[in-house]
Amino acid sequence: MSSGTPATAARRAGVILLAVLALVPLWLGDYGRSLVTEILLFCIFAMSLDLLMGYTGLISFGHAAFFGLGAYTVAVLAAQFGLHPVLGGLAAVTLAAPLAAVISFFCIRASGVYFIMLTLAFGQLLYALALKWRAVTGGSDGMVAPRLGSGMQTYCVVLLMLILVFVGLRRLIASPLGQVFIGIRENEARMRAAGYATAGYKMLAFVIAGCLGALAGALFAMHNAFVSPAVLFWMLSGEAMVMVVLGGTGTLIGPMIGAAVFILLKHFVSVHSVHWELLVGATFIACVMFFKQGMYGWMRERWMQRPPP
Repeated sequence: MSSGTPATAARRAGVILLAVLALVPLWLGDYGRSLVTEILLFCIFAMSLDLLMGYTGLISFGHAAFFGLGAYTVAVLAAQFGLHPVLGGLAAVTLAAPLAAVISFFCIRASGVYFIMLTLAFGQLLYALALKWRAVTGGSDGMVAPRLGSGMQTYCVVLLMLILVFVGLRRLIASPLGQVFIGIRENEARMRAAGYATAGYKMLAFVIAGCLGALAGALFAMHNAFVSPAVLFWMLSGEAMVMVVLGGTGTLIGPMIGAAVFILLKHFVSVHSVHWELLVGATFIACVMFFKQGMYGWMRERWMQRPPP
C-alpha cells in the first residue's frame, strides 16, 4: 500500500491526533483539559449510537437512557453504599446489558418510526423515574457524583477508554459479526433468507451499544461530579444523533468529529449567546444539505479526488 493512500493518511492522522491528545494536559489549563475530557467521553457516546444507526440501521431516540443509567449508577452507588466510582462504572455497564436486552426485546418487533417512538418511550420512562424517585436520585435537583480523581487522572482514564472503545469497535465491525450487522442495515430480508436470526443480532447490537452508552455516562458522572435528570432526557439522544449525522454515519471517526464540533460550538457560542442552538442547527442543516456523508465523508472524498503528487 503506497504512502499516499487514504488508509495510510488516516493512520498517520490518528497517530498525530493521539500524540496531540497525550500532550493536552501539558498545553491546556484546567478549563481546556476539562473541555477536551468532555469531548472525549461524548465521542464514546456518539460511537455507541453509531453502532446502532450507522452499522445496524437502527435509529434510537432513547439512547440517553443508557447514558443516564451509567451516570446515575455511579452517583447512587457512591451515595448509598460509598462505592468507588470505578466499581460504580463497572456496575453501570453490567446493569446496562439486561436493560438494553429488555428494551430491545420489545423495540425490535417494530420498525421505522414505530421503533423510534418505542425507544423514545422507554427513555422517557427512565427520565420520569429519575425525576420522581426523589429519595434516591434527588429529583429535579440532581445529586452529587464522586470524582474519579484529579482532572489529570480523569482525562487519562477517559482517553484510555476512548482508545479501547474505538479499537474494539473497529475490530467488531471488521469481524463476521460486524458484517452481519451491516448486512441487516443493507437488506434485512435478504439476511433472514440467508438463515440469519436478525432479531437476535439486532438485540445484540442494541446491548453492545447500550453498554458503551452507559460507560460514557459513568465517565460523565466521574468527570462532572454532578448528575441530573437532564442526562436521561430525550434531547440528549437528539444531540447524540446530531453528532453522528454531523460527522458521518457508519464511520466511527465521523461521530467523533461530530461530537467535537458539537461540544465546541455548544461551549464557545453559548458564552456569547443563549441562542447557541440556532448556530448548531444551521450547521447541522448545512451538513445535511451539502455534506451528504457528513464532515468525515466529505473530507475523505476530497482526499480521494486530489491529484496525485
